[in-house]
Amino acid sequence: MLVPDRQTALITGASFGIGLELAQVFAREGYNLVLVARSADKLRHLASELEKAHNTRSLILATDLTEPGAAAYVIDQTIRADIRVDVLVNNAGFGQYGFFAENDLEECLRQIQLNVTTLTHLTRLYLPGMIERKSGRILNVASTAAFQPGPLMAVYYATKAYVLHLSEALANEVQGTGVTVTCLCPGPTATEFQERAHMTGIRLANYGVMDARTVAEDGYRALMSGKPVAISGFKNWLVAQSVRFAPRRLVAAMARKLQEK
Repeated sequence: MLVPDRQTALITGASFGIGLELAQVFAREGYNLVLVARSADKLRHLASELEKAHNTRSLILATDLTEPGAAAYVIDQTIRADIRVDVLVNNAGFGQYGFFAENDLEECLRQIQLNVTTLTHLTRLYLPGMIERKSGRILNVASTAAFQPGPLMAVYYATKAYVLHLSEALANEVQGTGVTVTCLCPGPTATEFQERAHMTGIRLANYGVMDARTVAEDGYRALMSGKPVAISGFKNWLVAQSVRFAPRRLVAAMARKLQEK
């Protein structure tokens, strides 16, 4: 049972990294939570910690968001629990390192399903209710990868470009409705992401890695202020802006050099 008279934030990919830190931030700010990830054990541990620290109650939804029916399952469970989702945080995502022609095809498709399709599906399921209530916020977590092509992580970079462009379009569409859409674009961040993507040791990491809590705090502030796009870290902002003025072939070549080990 969630604590009444509190708003509720639904966070995907809440078991580690930026998603876990966002859960900490929202709990601190007095939100109930719907925590979504594959690991029930990790989610139960997090929910217990947050309840002790902030008196926040959480609904745990242990599900694999790479499965096509996952988004429908999530909204069905929140409806069954009579939970109104005031903030939707689409954070779950993963990358895959290597040449596209050599990468596992099923892994490529799961990546698109999670980073693009499930994010789109959840947004479409929860946004109409927010517009009807004239209240709600959506935070989509993309990446500075969204601003350029990414050789050696071609699909990941492309999915994050989709998230950025979708978010910017929706932010425009919901103007005047009482709903806001924000896209958070972190650069390299210290999480389990690099290990899962098999990209440890790439040159990009030598230019600095942010900690997940700093990124989460940046994202929360941007969301609350209604900013359409937030790039976490000044250095990352500079890089994202600089690629706008360089020839596209040069941008791709530079991205590949940074991605190489």
